[in-house]
Amino acid sequence: MASRFQDAPLVTAPSYPDAVAWSPENLIAVAAGHFVIILNPALPSGPRGLITIPNAEPYQIGVVRREDLLTGGLLPSCLKRDRQPCVRSLSWSDLGMSSNYGCLLAVCTAEGRVKLYRPPYSEFCAEWIEIVDVSNMLYEYLSSVSFGELDNPHTELSKEQVVEPEFEDDEQNLIVRASKKKRTSVDKSDLQDKSYTDQPSYSKQRKKKVLGSETNEQANNTQQFLSPCKAQKKCTVEISPLKYVSRDAVLSFLSVAWSPLLSFSSKTSSHGNLRRFSLLAIGSKSGDVSLWKVYSPECYNIDRSNVSPDVKHRGMLHAHSSWVSTLSWGIVGSDFSNPQVLLATGSSDGSVKIWTSNNNDLLESSENKCSFSLLKQVLSTNPVPISTLSLVVCNHSEAMHLAIGKGSGSFEVWICEISACKFKRIGSCDAHDQVITGLAWAFDGRCLYSCSQDNYVRNWILRGNTISEVPMPSNNPGLVSTTEISDEFLSCLGIALSPGNLAVALVRTFNIGLLDQMYQARSQKAVVEFLWNGAQLSGESEDSSGAMAEAHVDLSKNELACWECNFLWSLKKFEDSSKALVTWDVIAAMQAFKHSMPEFIELVVTEWLSVSYLGYQTDMSTGELLQEISKRFSAVPSRLLQILNVISRRVMLSELKTEEINGKVRERRTDDEEDIGLWLELLEKSERELRERLVGLSLSAYLMAESRPACDPHSMRLWHATGLAQLQRWVDMNHVHVHGELETLAAKVKSHLTRSRSTETEAEEKCPYCLAAVHFHSPEEAFCQSKLQNKNKSSSSSKNKSRNKDREGNEEKSDQRHKLERCSVSMQVCQPTPQWFCKCCHRFSSKLVPEALFTLPSFPTDHKSLRESSLFEVLAKPVCPFCGILMQRKQPEFLLSASPV
Repeated sequence: MASRFQDAPLVTAPSYPDAVAWSPENLIAVAAGHFVIILNPALPSGPRGLITIPNAEPYQIGVVRREDLLTGGLLPSCLKRDRQPCVRSLSWSDLGMSSNYGCLLAVCTAEGRVKLYRPPYSEFCAEWIEIVDVSNMLYEYLSSVSFGELDNPHTELSKEQVVEPEFEDDEQNLIVRASKKKRTSVDKSDLQDKSYTDQPSYSKQRKKKVLGSETNEQANNTQQFLSPCKAQKKCTVEISPLKYVSRDAVLSFLSVAWSPLLSFSSKTSSHGNLRRFSLLAIGSKSGDVSLWKVYSPECYNIDRSNVSPDVKHRGMLHAHSSWVSTLSWGIVGSDFSNPQVLLATGSSDGSVKIWTSNNNDLLESSENKCSFSLLKQVLSTNPVPISTLSLVVCNHSEAMHLAIGKGSGSFEVWICEISACKFKRIGSCDAHDQVITGLAWAFDGRCLYSCSQDNYVRNWILRGNTISEVPMPSNNPGLVSTTEISDEFLSCLGIALSPGNLAVALVRTFNIGLLDQMYQARSQKAVVEFLWNGAQLSGESEDSSGAMAEAHVDLSKNELACWECNFLWSLKKFEDSSKALVTWDVIAAMQAFKHSMPEFIELVVTEWLSVSYLGYQTDMSTGELLQEISKRFSAVPSRLLQILNVISRRVMLSELKTEEINGKVRERRTDDEEDIGLWLELLEKSERELRERLVGLSLSAYLMAESRPACDPHSMRLWHATGLAQLQRWVDMNHVHVHGELETLAAKVKSHLTRSRSTETEAEEKCPYCLAAVHFHSPEEAFCQSKLQNKNKSSSSSKNKSRNKDREGNEEKSDQRHKLERCSVSMQVCQPTPQWFCKCCHRFSSKLVPEALFTLPSFPTDHKSLRESSLFEVLAKPVCPFCGILMQRKQPEFLLSASPV
């Protein structure tokens, strides 16, 4: 077992496998009984988010005669009503699905409800916000098509169809009522304006036996019948037991999974791309998988909180003949080149299948059309149920790895060559004594973690076509090691990996009988453990430099080599601009090493700099290397500069506060230590290079808009520039350092503004508080020109005369001006409204950045060709232009927020 470096106790315990999920924005969700607990791994004992699972009445899908209750398999349907609310499955969406560019959380309960939640980024509360009830939408659709039963036509209720109950209390009848569908499609306006809630209970209402009185009762409840999601009409249509069981199985959901964010290029699109979306798969007891297409927002904001996503039903995929117990997605190809989407499904009947998408069908806007076909049946039906799946598409080998966990405690590993579509089983291991509750691939499919209800976590490494167990890393620098499993733990019900794969999260339940009954047993039912994973063998450790001649007191040379290799792998992974830059685990591990082994971190960073910036390893000293790469900033991608800025601020300059770093960079102080001065100078040059690229894109966007006077930038989703006067002022102030192409571009924009007599040529702004003038002196901050003066210099009261005189003297000496923040994108003064905030450099932004900045391979020397390539016709993202991390609304310390770094 690896070293636990922190943990988070839980007040309730999970009940199902895969009870923990790590989001791409660095939040952790735990399915803990009737709660979903969301926490930040950077502050596990700090603020938390919460989702409370309410009681839900069963869907009213028909009436079964009392004498048929013991036939047709109705007993499980009756018994499941006694179940308490509990979370069965959960899944995070990709970044960009929420209105603030965050993630959505899909929650499936044991009662068969599936709902989507978003973070309360503007409500200032701990309870997450429900935005869509997907199970209610599917119920409405199935009701509109009579559950696909041709022998059940839509007709009005007749007297012969009414079944008289023998008991006045409906709870004793054990008869389920359902409303006949009044609408044939989902009301889109309702989805946008309000969230769906569960139906109120009708269990205590007395059934009227006089048929004539039903008309009056229906007339009085017309408003309830118009909204079946709020109140369902009592339906007395008699159905057979088999039909009831079939309908109940379709609406009994077991598992849920989000696909990555998809974007398909299309020639029919006017802008060369379509709206991005994710696919939501929901497995049910009937063996069907319900597929939903959830679109990402067209624009991102931190003010509008009542916007629900656009959700469309894509059809039902009949995957298995029994329960669909687990789901896993995979994607082959780039996001912008029509990727192939894969879906792996596992069933309680022991079968496993892989499905592939039809991209042409996915692009169609028509609903209720399944877009997947069977690619391969990996396992046929057998007595051992499937408990969990983990699918990963490896970039290093262009192969697909599939791990299949079973209820017997064993797992199988399959590899598929994507080009030839050849499947091969490479191993079957009896890893555990009880059901496997979690599988997770790490380091691009080279390592596999398995956990089980027997409380053990095992580590496996894949070399070629063989898989073998390796010990979990047990030693880490400056951290307490716990190499043995505590007797207080009872079982492990889930495992998840951090975005950088350097940390592992486990959910363990406690053996209550071994805890202190007065204190621990009441407040601790389970715990989330966080383990370091950097010393893990990943199959590439032999490729590391091995420059550390001596081992550390807590680490051997092999463990240091593994840490070095895994650090470099994680940094190399984040060099891909299509991946979110969430480096919390990388930075946290580097900071831990810096306190105990600063020379090791310096080795890792210099090796990454030499390989990524120079293309080869070098023997230059740190000072010489930093000076050499600073000369090459114009020729490196923007993402490399952003990673360098994050490492410089959070690791190499971690002794300084962010405000101190910003002040030293602006003032260019040289009285610091040699090492600190070198990194401050490097940070200043790197951020200036990124600012030059951002200014160049802004000026190019203005010239592109001027060349298309008939086009509306907002209607065509074109990124338009603001603060042109401030941008030009900055170019003039830094004409010694900026590129000559940027000066030429600024001159063209100035000429256009002068001819058009635009008001944007005036660089002077007004203070939003006192309307005083604000001059441009720095792109980071500003001060207004107002001074507080005491206008009442004379007073009639002799008692207050001396006091006023002292107050006047103090106010005249002090310069009481308003300090204002400037937008990091437009350099304009930020208004007193909620702004985007970067947790790394503490900059604010009122305008979003175009994606073109993050995909630039170097400084663009030809901005004209850049404008013609229509790189601005894409969605702007709330990402810091200098750090590359997700910006968010600045929250109070007592509220949960993500920590990308």
